[in-house]
Amino acid sequence: MIYHLFQYLESLGIDFPGIGLMHYLSFRAILAAVTAVLTALMAGKRIIRWLQGRQIGETVRDLGLADQIQKKGTPTMGGIIIILSIMTGVLLFCDLTNIYVLLLVVSTLWCGALGFTDDYIKVFKHRKEGMSEKAKLVGQVALGFVIGLTVWMSPDIVVREKVEVKESIERTLETETTVTSGRYVQEDVVKSTKTTIPFVKNHEFDYRWLSPVKGAWGWYAKWAIYVLMIVLVITACSNGTNLTDGLDGLAAGTSAIVGVVLGVLAWLGGNLIDSNYLNIMYIPGSGEIAIFMSAFVGALIGFLWYNSFPAQVFMGDTGSLTIGGVIGVSAVLMRKELLLPLLCGIFFVESLSVLLQRSYFKVTRKKTGVGHRIWSMTPLHHHYQDKKAPEGPVIFPKPVPAQHEAKITVRFWIVGIILAVSTLALLKIR
Repeated sequence: MIYHLFQYLESLGIDFPGIGLMHYLSFRAILAAVTAVLTALMAGKRIIRWLQGRQIGETVRDLGLADQIQKKGTPTMGGIIIILSIMTGVLLFCDLTNIYVLLLVVSTLWCGALGFTDDYIKVFKHRKEGMSEKAKLVGQVALGFVIGLTVWMSPDIVVREKVEVKESIERTLETETTVTSGRYVQEDVVKSTKTTIPFVKNHEFDYRWLSPVKGAWGWYAKWAIYVLMIVLVITACSNGTNLTDGLDGLAAGTSAIVGVVLGVLAWLGGNLIDSNYLNIMYIPGSGEIAIFMSAFVGALIGFLWYNSFPAQVFMGDTGSLTIGGVIGVSAVLMRKELLLPLLCGIFFVESLSVLLQRSYFKVTRKKTGVGHRIWSMTPLHHHYQDKKAPEGPVIFPKPVPAQHEAKITVRFWIVGIILAVSTLALLKIR
């Protein structure tokens, strides 16, 4: 709103010191991040007190973890803090006419509502399992189709596949988003199914290559494949973050690291000069995603003030589903979804550990009558904690000595930072 207010004042010919700063993505990104942090810090305490007053506490299942019972009664649904903080920064400093911002706002509210419903059923309906997995999956898939079809149909979501700068271009007030001086050669903007992929010369992969047919039907087939991929990415990210949310500060800290990288990639991909220098896809208008991700990271940092060990509040599914949805949607909009297995390696491994554990347990129980396990407990972060020995054989028994929750969290953060740096390094590896 402040951004649009400044735009309106400029249109009226009103000038005062600092009015031009709103043209800079960097300045607005800083303001969005600071605003989100302050909102989380100021509103967080009041929201936690409100949750405590209504006894909206975490229902802890007996997982055999030594310190798990201590978490019983800790306020949950703290994702409200994250959503409120994100939306405050975004509404104040983002261009609300930008299609990418609008889609991210819809995704935030959509996933937030889905997670809130799940938490509401757990807390107020006293059903520990919350929403059924099928109902939750339907909500995530529906969002994926909304995003995918919009990417397909919207004339505002385009890419410039080749941009060759012929002369040096000075960075003026507008060059953070557009080029206002110099001559350059570029192809017309196109609706494309291309995306970014590492280790190849042009960093590009076209889903058209997966189409089994050519011609007119091939055009529909490639978009159908792309939309299905978008649905898969958004659903996987949302569930992956949800599974990672099991230790104080783990999901929030890891997601903040991912958010920083996505913000950097949005900045570079939305800038004609930088994208040309790095030989990556230029996506007009996608620079606004950097501001959204700044608010996202700021909200998570502010939330960590209350969620770090020992947690005063848990994000619940209200927060974890929202975080995963934002990460998945932003990556898709920037055509960076194929980088997520590396960038979101923590989420990927956590999800994979659960899938492998369940599959192995079912297969061995069917064959031998006794279910075997790969790890002592999944998601993987619980494997390193002090806990009761599980029934049946385990391939990798629990570590001795068991690690403290805070140490596990920080070590996962360190791994997340290594993965984040590696992802950015891929921009120059061909």
